[in-house]
Amino acid sequence: MFYKFTSLIFLLLFSNGILKAQNSNAVSSPDNNLTVKFKMSNGKAYYSIFKKNEQVLEASALGLVRADENFSSHLTLLSVSNITNVSDTYTLKNAKRLNNHYQAKKRIFHLKTASGKILDIIFQVSNDGIAFRYHFPDKDAAVKRILSEQTSYNFFAETKAWLQPMSVAKTGWESTNPSYEEYYKKEINVGEAAPSAAGWVYPALFHYRDNWVLISEAGLDGNYCATRLKQNSPDGNYEIGFPDEREAFTGGNVKPESISPWFTPWRILTIGSLKTITESTLGTDLAYPQKPNINPADYPLGKASWSWIILKDNSITYDVQKKFIDFAADMKWEYCLIDVDWDTKIGFEKMQQLSDYAKSKNVGLILWYNSAGDWNTVKYTPKNKLTTKANRQKEFAMLQKMGIKGIKVDFFGGDGQSMIKYYLEIFEDAAKYGLNVNCHGATLPRGWQRTYPNLVTMESIKGMEFITFDQNNANEAPYHATTIPFTRNVFDPMDFTPMTLTKIPNINRKTSSVFELALPIIFQSGVQHLAETPEGIASVPDFIKTHLQNFPASFTDIKFIDGYPGKYVIMARKAGNKWYLAGINSGQQNKTVTIDLSQFGKNKATLITDGDSEFSFKKTDLQLKSTEITIKPFGGFVAVVE
Repeated sequence: MFYKFTSLIFLLLFSNGILKAQNSNAVSSPDNNLTVKFKMSNGKAYYSIFKKNEQVLEASALGLVRADENFSSHLTLLSVSNITNVSDTYTLKNAKRLNNHYQAKKRIFHLKTASGKILDIIFQVSNDGIAFRYHFPDKDAAVKRILSEQTSYNFFAETKAWLQPMSVAKTGWESTNPSYEEYYKKEINVGEAAPSAAGWVYPALFHYRDNWVLISEAGLDGNYCATRLKQNSPDGNYEIGFPDEREAFTGGNVKPESISPWFTPWRILTIGSLKTITESTLGTDLAYPQKPNINPADYPLGKASWSWIILKDNSITYDVQKKFIDFAADMKWEYCLIDVDWDTKIGFEKMQQLSDYAKSKNVGLILWYNSAGDWNTVKYTPKNKLTTKANRQKEFAMLQKMGIKGIKVDFFGGDGQSMIKYYLEIFEDAAKYGLNVNCHGATLPRGWQRTYPNLVTMESIKGMEFITFDQNNANEAPYHATTIPFTRNVFDPMDFTPMTLTKIPNINRKTSSVFELALPIIFQSGVQHLAETPEGIASVPDFIKTHLQNFPASFTDIKFIDGYPGKYVIMARKAGNKWYLAGINSGQQNKTVTIDLSQFGKNKATLITDGDSEFSFKKTDLQLKSTEITIKPFGGFVAVVE
């Protein structure tokens, strides 16, 4: 009996010891619902992810290969840090939420190669996701070069994916790719190869059983290239890939180079329900804090009129732009964007007159620029004005003197480290001259809007302009618009340039007018360039014009109400004491939802739905209670609750 009792005690102590040993290589979220487990096997490092009692990610590889050392094999675990708390509070106007509070648990795994070189792998686990990055802690003034990352995301075979193909460098119109301007493939099987060796872009969305996972990166500075997922993912194992060697600034490098100490960007996985995904701020939580010399108040957010989206190149004249300045003023919008060839078709002297006129109307001007360099063959001007610091400062000083408020820079075409540095140099220099920045033909921002408050938006999406080019894009629009709130636009401002309430020349628009009216609420952008014309607004009811005149410059909070990627989405955003609710439906049947409006306000609610005829609207006053709202096929609704 005594033998059995002591054996039982020994077994319990031994089991408890094993459990403690296992937990010493794990870290959980503050609410203990999300856990990452680290392990070593045959000299290699791996991690796996669990949500409550369900494993979400199988053992996935960690490590990098530097030109001077392999940090992915023959590794030894030296030590594991204690778990520490991470807390960060920040405000960000150009985001889904004004006031943000990040809390996480942090643990560092210290590794050593066979030759004695050190690599740290840092994990931070918050309630909404997991972030990790690599750190070379040794001080070394010699420049090192990373050849590849072995980082992978190993999904179970039953997982479904929503993935956007990366376009091949130096392809497309005037060799301007990559520009993150492809359609997401929706609900595909993991393991399906990307259409080309260029792979897949971030954010990448996955669904496994009860959990959704959104993968991206943040904390990207000039010491690294932007990455993507590789073309092939055997058995659902996705590896990180580096850019094409052609994705470089003129004469610059693509793969990461730096002295050390050296931190890589954060690899981030938001994990949970679709509500968790859409309401998460992980992409800015892990971005670098605001630069101390850039004051967000100097770069007001807002809405902008823009002639080119509907009227194209021939609209870039003095008279048309004056008309669109008047349009912005009448709509109480903050900006007017003047696009390509303004320097030759309008000229600097006349542009000064337009700037003075816009100022008298309380409208700021944003001017277009070609990113230039040898990476594209685009002839549009101004060109070759921004590629050197001296030229940028000269140009930006002139714009500041003219009273110009911002620039739109187009056609970057690359994710290499040297091109990333070019983006950041433009943001830094533009801020010194009071200019906000919008990038088109561009990479994903990856949280840059937190670091550089003058970065108001970036395209990085197959946006509204493509719908104006081709009927096939118009046919895809409903499915595309209901996918990107769960993918591209989750963390970063997106210059989709939405909203045509009436006809598009030579295009049979598939979406309803209220579907379009909902987009500036569902899509987040620091400056929302709207695709309507004075003639279009003149043809809609007065209550629609009033709604757009009173539309907020930015929002302070978000709530996900319902939706499914590629099918429908219903979201609410707050500004002041009002909540703006919007829903869009890509299905061919009515979609009816019940929403408790009392959670959003105490005074009144107004609902705008599609009317009975094409391009028509219906306005209804609602009681603040649970209300059924029906969204028509390819239709939408907008509700304002206060």
